[in-house]
Formats: sequence, structure tokens, C-alpha cells
Amino acid sequence: MISAVVMPGPGKPLEIQTFPDPELEPGSVLVKTIASEVCGTDVHLAAGQLAGVPYPIIPGHVSVGTIAALGAQPAAGAASNDINGTPLTVGARVTFLDVYGTCGRCWYCTVAGAATRCPHRRVYGVTMSSEDGLSGGWSEYIYLRPGTHVLTLPDQLDWRTFMSAGCGMPTALHAVTLADIRFGDTVAVQGAGPVGLCTVALAQLRGAGQVIMIGAPRGRLAAAEALGADATIDVTTTTASERLQGVQDLTGGRGADITIEATGVPGAVAEGMHMTRDAGQYVVVGQYTNAGDVSFNPHLDLNQKHLGVHGCWGSSAEHLYRSVQVLTRYQNQFDWQRLISKEYALADARQALSDAAAQRVVKALIVP
Repeated sequence: MISAVVMPGPGKPLEIQTFPDPELEPGSVLVKTIASEVCGTDVHLAAGQLAGVPYPIIPGHVSVGTIAALGAQPAAGAASNDINGTPLTVGARVTFLDVYGTCGRCWYCTVAGAATRCPHRRVYGVTMSSEDGLSGGWSEYIYLRPGTHVLTLPDQLDWRTFMSAGCGMPTALHAVTLADIRFGDTVAVQGAGPVGLCTVALAQLRGAGQVIMIGAPRGRLAAAEALGADATIDVTTTTASERLQGVQDLTGGRGADITIEATGVPGAVAEGMHMTRDAGQYVVVGQYTNAGDVSFNPHLDLNQKHLGVHGCWGSSAEHLYRSVQVLTRYQNQFDWQRLISKEYALADARQALSDAAAQRVVKALIVP
């Protein structure tokens, strides 16, 4: 029997449940979990802030592990391969794209080039029920269904380095790609969670001349500084007007060339529009849940400013692949593992979730 943490429903305490060993379908992969992250998505799930979640679920949508078993080959003579085309083998250290079931045939996949909006899209640890098996990372084993995008981790990439970035890295990579940061740009980052912190590092790799972090608490601002942020502004000790003035003081009165919102707080969106310079770019990546409405002046805040605004939802296999390349190449330039505050056993998952919700940790990991 296999032990896993189950989230029965919003507001209900986590439980440890046991599951039978899964029967492997052709093309499936059974992964023995090394670690799985606890992120803001899990906090939202516990609070019931995401629609369409088929509770009960096994949380944990970004994980790393070793291949314990492989299902039969899906076709005669054909091997199961990872994203690189490398054959999967028992014992290999892997991660996988949490998004499953993107069809590749619908209008969004084929015409719009927006696979993250595919209506068939499901997510391990989020929109896959525990009643259907081991579909989340807070478990001793994870059952990957046929067609899941699996990626073998390079031997030189420490698994803790990969997990220190977690889902924040592919999400941030998607955002900075949309932002099209140019050499010398000033980039303001709203939100000092894992997405915002990864954005600080990626903005530098894209050539930013100055990176300003606006967030809290102090421990996360210190992490931003360690990753290379040139200035930090604490949202708990400043007003919106003071934050705006602070960014203007750092940019000759113009405002940031690029602002990336990674807060999840609706009010931060209007504030971010204000702190972005005329003809600048604003990318909204943090509004993953419906936390309410916010008002802005379409003439003053958008049209007259000639402001470019992008919404950024989720990530794809491309972003996962590129994230692994970045972490492998730059694991010594940035102290990624500093982001890991604490590791928890399955039995301590309630505490891990509580610590993440209270922002007592930057990154928490479940290590079965």
C-alpha cells in the first residue's frame, strides 16, 4: 500500500490515506517521489478558491522523483521517451509537466497557439481526483498517465535546486518572455513569492539594467536581494503613493520600463499600471484565482499611457524545458537553494500548508 496526503475539501483538514499499487497502463510511468512543493496554489485549494476542483485530491503539482516502473510500451518497438526524445528508464531522475490532457487538436492548441487555454487541460495535484489514483505529489508515489510530458533531469542539476524554483520558475519564465525585457530595462516586480523571486533572477538574465522588488515580508525581500534585486520596497511599511514615488525616484521620474505583477492581490494591478512608464509593458501573472474586482481609468491608466498589457496564464512543456536549462546553466550564479525554508514529511503536511499560508516560509517541500 502507498501512503499519500489527501485534501478532502475546502476548509477540511488534510488526511493521510493509503492506496493500492496502481496497475500500469501502456505508456504510463510510476514515479517514486523525492520531493513535491507546497505553493500558493495549494493554499488556494485548501481555501476553495479555485473552480472545478474534483475534491478529494492529492495536492502537489510540481514534483521530482525517480522512475520506479514503466507500463508496457505503447506500440510495438516504440520506447517511451521524455521531452528530449531520451528513452525513459527505471531509476532515472525525472520531473513532469503538471498539465495533462492538452489535446493538440482544438482551436486554442492549433490556431491560437495557446495550449494553456485548451478546454481539455487538466492538472496533476489540482484538477485530478484522488478517487482516480495517485495524481499528486504529496505521496510516496505518483502515477503518470500515458501522454504526460516527462523530462529527465540532467545529472549535474541538484534536485533541490530544481525544486527551490518549483512551479515559480516556468511561470516566471513565461511572464518574462511575454514582457520582452530589453538590455538596460528597469524591471519592477510586484510580489515576493516564488514567482516574483524567480522573475528577479530571470530579468537579469534577460539583460535588465535594474530590478526593483515590491513585496513582503522582510525575509522574502532579503531573498530577492540575495538573488540580485537592486532595490526592495516593503509593502507593509509604505502606501501605494509612496511605492509609486519610490519607483519614480529610481527611474528618473518615468516609471519602470517593465512591470510584472505576481501578487494575487487585485489592487496591485492598478498600482502596477501606475508605476509603469508611458509606452511601457505590464504583465499580469499573479491573478490565478478570482480574488475580486478592481477599477482603473482606461484613459489615464491605459490609453493615454500607451501601455502594453499582457495576461499570463500557466505554463507549457516549453517553459518547463527551458526552466531546467536555465537552472542547470546558472545554478552556481544564483543561490537558488536559499529559497527552500523547510522540508516536511507527509505526516507534517498540515504544518507545511499552514506555514505556506502564513508566509512563514519562502519555499516549503514535502519530502516523503
